[in-house]
Amino acid sequence: MSTAILTGQPVPGSSIEGDLRSLGYDVRAASDTADAETLLAQVPGDQRVAVVDAGFVGHVHALRLGLTDPRFPLAAIPGAVTAQPAGRQALTRAIARENASGGGTAVAVDSLADRVVTALAANGAEVHRPELGSLVAAVPADPQARNEARQAVAAVDDEAVRLKSAVKSRDGFFTTYCISPYSRYIARWCARRGLTPNQVTTASLITAFIAAACAATGTRGGFIAAGVLLIASFVLDCTDGQLARYSLQYSTLGAWLDATFDRAKEYAYYAGLALGAARGGDDVWALALGAMVLQTCRHVVDFSFNEANAGDSDATANTSPTAALSDKLDSVGWTVWVRRMIVLPIGERWAMIAVLTAVTTPRITFYALLIGCAFAATYTTAGRVLRSLTRKAKRTDRAAQALADLADSGPLAESLARLLQKLPAKPPFGSRTLVALPGAVILVAGAWLEPYGSWLPVLGAVLYALTSAAAVALPLKGSLDWLVPPFFRAAEYGTVLILAAKADVNGALPAAFGLVAAVAYHHYDTVYRIRGNAGASPAWLVRAIGGHEGRTLLVTVLAVALSAAQFKVALTALAVAVALVVLVESIRFWVSSGAPAVHDEGEPA
Repeated sequence: MSTAILTGQPVPGSSIEGDLRSLGYDVRAASDTADAETLLAQVPGDQRVAVVDAGFVGHVHALRLGLTDPRFPLAAIPGAVTAQPAGRQALTRAIARENASGGGTAVAVDSLADRVVTALAANGAEVHRPELGSLVAAVPADPQARNEARQAVAAVDDEAVRLKSAVKSRDGFFTTYCISPYSRYIARWCARRGLTPNQVTTASLITAFIAAACAATGTRGGFIAAGVLLIASFVLDCTDGQLARYSLQYSTLGAWLDATFDRAKEYAYYAGLALGAARGGDDVWALALGAMVLQTCRHVVDFSFNEANAGDSDATANTSPTAALSDKLDSVGWTVWVRRMIVLPIGERWAMIAVLTAVTTPRITFYALLIGCAFAATYTTAGRVLRSLTRKAKRTDRAAQALADLADSGPLAESLARLLQKLPAKPPFGSRTLVALPGAVILVAGAWLEPYGSWLPVLGAVLYALTSAAAVALPLKGSLDWLVPPFFRAAEYGTVLILAAKADVNGALPAAFGLVAAVAYHHYDTVYRIRGNAGASPAWLVRAIGGHEGRTLLVTVLAVALSAAQFKVALTALAVAVALVVLVESIRFWVSSGAPAVHDEGEPA
């Protein structure tokens, strides 16, 4: 139970007490500042507490935004301030300061809550102030102002505002016009029945798995059902985020579930399509794995670029001509939607997959997916490269560390990197991208050109380990160094795909699909730990699963040492081992995480 301390003179006919109770607050009244300080001290330290002026006039949703959002230790709106346990000490000091300066006199003259917010700012505390828009939140000074404020409240439907704000401000065309107009009402229906975003997220996952199972039947009816269920899963996927925004039920666990389940749903559906095609005599596992590799690498490009540009100096210094052109294009209405659609975000991508599954074949579906994703990846990556080459900002230490964490270097690369730290920081060694790229290209080319069992891929993997170590030996602060993690992902995943295809034995590609899925999960998990300010994956975990260079070297050695049939078994065993270690640690961390509540908008739906 949260506690609200009402201060100031009560106003006859005011609904503030009832409004606060509807938001889950136990309401207590303070006669003066000293009484407020005493009541605050009586509230257990592990509870949320709010100080609210008894003369507050405003919408209930304004109070909800200001007093119930779990993401911020301190938050305020006019006439009200709240603190979670993490911000409790700052609030206590601010009220004590006000009590000392006011001598404990009655607080009828002005709003104690607003004075406390001023004191918090003076003490350097960061206080979140939600954007209220047309919502009203005020402490009127006289009856006439109170009457005007009440009229302003009556003139705005706060439920309509609440529903509208439940939808992402920036979303894809398909989601904006085909899903959100009704999914927001599903979100409200769920909220009124006490359902949580995590429950809706789980329902979306189950629906997608059923869709994958339908696709795996290989029948036309199964494919049609799969397409319909995939869209239904996407509707629920939009609903969970809208429910979180509607009811302010944000959590670290929820953000992680939403992000990882999206990937699990999509990649499980790929596997279902491949199984269904196999039932019809068409082997498309290589296409399924290729689609997963391409999509994962696209996401890594997104993550790396965003992390490389994190930080105040980076965010404000990007004055490149490319950025200016992008902003100019976004000022023209129709170009905004075109640009959002051609990058094939999750909404457009899933709609395309669903329709093609229902009316064509898995092979055609994968061809369209690969072509569309390849074009989108080329478009977005080219634009980001141009921005990076023409920008003036410098990488921060935090950004460089995030890129190093995303690189996923194992013990072999770490050991070699320590030996290579004296490399000159001038070109070509100064560009980490140019150091990483040759090894990655040679590795993949060797696996592609040589037959199964050749030693050349092993030599390529050794060179890859050396160049990848050299790439991370110095901080990743170059203009294009955000490309280093994507290069590593493409090299590792691509090598596994090619060697499994070269083995040419039944079951090798599905085993490779499982291995890449397990490793990709680890990489996504690392991303969302960083985004949640929870730090990267622990060093012991990265070492236990070998790092990207260790796994790549191991797979190439297994391809030389084992027959094709044995290689399939080894890939399966490796996939299971990696999945178990990564999943157990990931679930342990996120369930018990003390990371602050977050809500990540993630990939535009």
